[in-house]
Amino acid sequence: MPYAKTDDGVNLYYEEAGSGHTLIFVHEFAGDYRSWENQMRHFARYFRCVTYSARGYLPSDVPEDSKKYSQERAVKDIVAIMDHLQVEKAHICGLSMGGFAALHMGISYSKRVLSLVIAGCGYGAEPAKKANFQAELEAAANMFLELGPVEGGKKYTLGPTRVQYQNKDPRGFNEFVEQMLEHPAIGSANTLRGVQKMRPSLWELVDGMKTITVPTLVITGDEDDPCLEPALLMKRNIPSASLVVFPKAGHTNNIEDPDLFNRHLSDFYFTILAGRWTLRDGRSLGTGILGFK
Repeated sequence: MPYAKTDDGVNLYYEEAGSGHTLIFVHEFAGDYRSWENQMRHFARYFRCVTYSARGYLPSDVPEDSKKYSQERAVKDIVAIMDHLQVEKAHICGLSMGGFAALHMGISYSKRVLSLVIAGCGYGAEPAKKANFQAELEAAANMFLELGPVEGGKKYTLGPTRVQYQNKDPRGFNEFVEQMLEHPAIGSANTLRGVQKMRPSLWELVDGMKTITVPTLVITGDEDDPCLEPALLMKRNIPSASLVVFPKAGHTNNIEDPDLFNRHLSDFYFTILAGRWTLRDGRSLGTGILGFK
């Protein structure tokens, strides 16, 4: 099995397919490397596609020490995958937890990034909701440790931003749930406590967002309420960002609406390859309707 080793000795399992520019997919908390199968099959026709399991998710290593998990470490793990594959620059596509990592790549490792897709990103990111968010994550971590991965996973996957997926595609949703039930409880708890609970609010990253100039696509579902305001925040502050809102859609954009997701990514990547993706025209920032102010 192929593994990349991080600088702190953790083995990350990955899979790759295709050739050309490298496109790296970074999964959400409830997913793993398998979450991107629809995208791997589609985009491997045009790119060298890579999917991997984050630390704490099998078949990658599952460190029992919670100090081995952090937002910074999640970003460095993307870099570790790139270094192992001898990739200098890559297109980074992340969902939710992976979307946060993609955003941080754009801020901290801009020289290693060709483009960013930031999907379903923002849960708990509003400053006023931070304390409640952290309490929720601590309760969820305890739930996984007390109930185990199966019962804990069943409770976690059926939330207000997941029911859209269940209603649209019961078979796909059941597959998503079954895959999450295989995640080790200690890995889930440590990821919640180390990565998600301690990550900075998006509102703390506004200055960093303003430095991002690589092509950026922000995606959210219109019923993914916790991510709507964060999506607007990123659109307004990343000079190179475009925003897409999926209709009647929840959180798990890439598997809930795979055809729509792939279509928007295709338009995005081929616009980049044509050299036509530009920064926002400053004139569009005016507030008047009869002229520029």
